Amino acid sequence: MASANPQSAADWWRSAVVYQVYPRSFADGNGDGIGDIAGLRQRLQYLAELGVDAIWINPWYPSPMKDAGYDVSDFRDIEPTFGTLAEAEAMIGEAHALGLKVLLDIVPNHTSDQHVWFQQALQAGPGSPERARYIFRDGRGPNGDEPPNDWISVFGGEPAWTRITEADGKPGQWYLRLFAAEQPDVDWEHPEVRAEYESVLRFWFDRGVDGFRIDVAHGLVKADGLPDIGERALPQNEDPDHPHWDRPGVHAIYRAWRELADAYDPPRVFVAEAWVSPPERLVKYVRADELHTSFNFDFLVSPWQAAWLRATIDRTIESHAGVGAPPTWVLSNHDVVREVSRYARPDVADTTHRLSDLLKLRADFALGLQRARAAALLMFALPGGAYVYQGEELGLPEVEDLPDEVLQDPTFVQTGGEQRGRDGCRVPLPWSGQQAPFGFSPDGATQAPWLPQPASWAGLTAEAQRGVAGSTLELFRAALQLRRSEPALGDGELQWLPSPDGVLAFSRGNGFVCIVNVSAEALPLPAGATLLLASEALDGDWLPTNAAAWLRTQA
Repeated sequence: MASANPQSAADWWRSAVVYQVYPRSFADGNGDGIGDIAGLRQRLQYLAELGVDAIWINPWYPSPMKDAGYDVSDFRDIEPTFGTLAEAEAMIGEAHALGLKVLLDIVPNHTSDQHVWFQQALQAGPGSPERARYIFRDGRGPNGDEPPNDWISVFGGEPAWTRITEADGKPGQWYLRLFAAEQPDVDWEHPEVRAEYESVLRFWFDRGVDGFRIDVAHGLVKADGLPDIGERALPQNEDPDHPHWDRPGVHAIYRAWRELADAYDPPRVFVAEAWVSPPERLVKYVRADELHTSFNFDFLVSPWQAAWLRATIDRTIESHAGVGAPPTWVLSNHDVVREVSRYARPDVADTTHRLSDLLKLRADFALGLQRARAAALLMFALPGGAYVYQGEELGLPEVEDLPDEVLQDPTFVQTGGEQRGRDGCRVPLPWSGQQAPFGFSPDGATQAPWLPQPASWAGLTAEAQRGVAGSTLELFRAALQLRRSEPALGDGELQWLPSPDGVLAFSRGNGFVCIVNVSAEALPLPAGATLLLASEALDGDWLPTNAAAWLRTQA
């Protein structure tokens, strides 16, 4: 399925729409209540018909699942719950036959504590070559019983250090783990670490994988001496000299990775998960000799305000143009509250993507869905590429009322329940039927889905929406079909058009215009324009509030 945009086949990533598959929750092929490769293979045709160019699969490697697979014990195999390496290789071939590229997830900041390297480090003792692959330090205080510095786990509630018991049974050194205790950070100053991850990339590239999404791409290098953070005034992603985020040394790693990826024919590609702001710092990751693309989280967290959205778009496009890279737009993923639920809240300027913060605010989910549909058309019309998180195309909201006993996110555990965590956006997809498991598992399955699906999803299944005019699924399918056929869409230029306050209006060339009405009043559409697609039904020639339209105008 080639794009209509005028670019070489090797540059497919500059305009690609990539669909994120969270394998535990996408489709269950064997009836155990957990999504797997068998289920994914059965639904590849659905993804091809949706009109995306590629899929990105969250970690499918062997893992104790202390952090939903981001604690990897073996990067060269498949988690048995998901299937086998042979099934994975077959899936890659089947995806390619349907015109779908395949991206995997690489987790370079840390391994599982069950990884053979870490088990060797525990046995080998202080000062050993095995421990040098990780970040072990003696503790502070008279007996070494205080963490080596004041860093705090990203998951909250605990220091970013865990003390081990040595082989002789005595309290021993501490190891750095910026996330969960079961996720020890590796030391990227160690040449064996660099060689190992490059070997892992080759392992999967040799099996036909088209690229990787890089987890915590901004976190691999730590400041010399591991200094205390202390009282820092700026958020971690805006701190110009944070001791463990966005250190200059990460760029040498990615230059080596780019060289490796470019050695393949066709070249393989990377997308960075880098929570780095402002955009002028983020684009350092996508310079011509580093990574190809990076998620634009400033766009994701922008409130539903026209001026804010336009400023974010302008700054993103300008900064990316400076390094010759396309922007990559995203509205949600497996780590943030679904956009239907975010947009259901008041348009507060203090942007948030955590459920515990949003639960304090009154919600209007019908409004949230309207805005999410309009935001999708906005995103697909912007220059560059875009990512769709599974369920976006169905208009799924966050599941905000999961019982405590089913929550598995380490954020919930480490904060003693203060933070609800990310499980609400990871509930298994509804495919068909009137009750759970909504086709997620095959008929006759004896195990319920690993997270409960709300009964209200009966009207949101793919089956219920397929072929229904005005449904969110058909809106996405129509938008992606038009995006393929419109030469102006994908990578390229954007020109803002005059518009009233609260309205975003821009041209992509070839007479294509996108208008997004963020104001509180309906908006008359330009005279003589032909409607291509709208996120809501028009009232004559008027675009409702919280709606977007694609138009053909006089060029």
